[in-house]
Amino acid sequence: MRELVAERRRGAVDDTLVLVEHPPVVTVGVQGDDGSAGRSGLPVVEVERGGHATYHGPGQLVGYPIVDLAARGHDVRRFVHDLQSLLVRSLEPLGLAAAPVPGQPGVWVDGRRKIASIGIAVDHWISFHGFALNVDPDLAAFSRFRPCGLDPAVMTSVARELGRPVPVSELRGPVVDAWRELFEGTRAPVDPASAAARSRTAPA
Repeated sequence: MRELVAERRRGAVDDTLVLVEHPPVVTVGVQGDDGSAGRSGLPVVEVERGGHATYHGPGQLVGYPIVDLAARGHDVRRFVHDLQSLLVRSLEPLGLAAAPVPGQPGVWVDGRRKIASIGIAVDHWISFHGFALNVDPDLAAFSRFRPCGLDPAVMTSVARELGRPVPVSELRGPVVDAWRELFEGTRAPVDPASAAARSRTAPA
């Protein structure tokens, strides 16, 4: 991920979306956590993104948008809004309605159940880290700490909302389509296999 950030800063690559799944891990953003992450029994990694602690694992689609925000008006709020819109649009083809909740980063179903998290970082106006969409992860993992400082019961997934198993591959296409709609002029996302190797040591 850091390599892509440096390449984007040099203009060696276009804006790029990296899509991966991670092994089970709790990441803690710059706002820290209440100490529950360390008691979760899961590996814990401190990262540069905004936000508190969250879980990543199989069944969750994690997106790292490497985007030049200088070319987008130096507007971080607009960028976060665009990521929220990307997630909302990605869920629409499955008949699942979701929306942001004021004051709560991420995307929610019925304003009560959190289906996706957002936490970004910016270095010299190049974004990194990004979003985590709960497709069909082990939601019990969230109950082992306080994700984003919230009651773990608020966390949901596409599979839970639809009442059926949902492979991550079912969401990759809609996410890519939404990315292309919202980030015009970007190239296709990096191949997930190569992206996983690049980002293995720096989960969002």
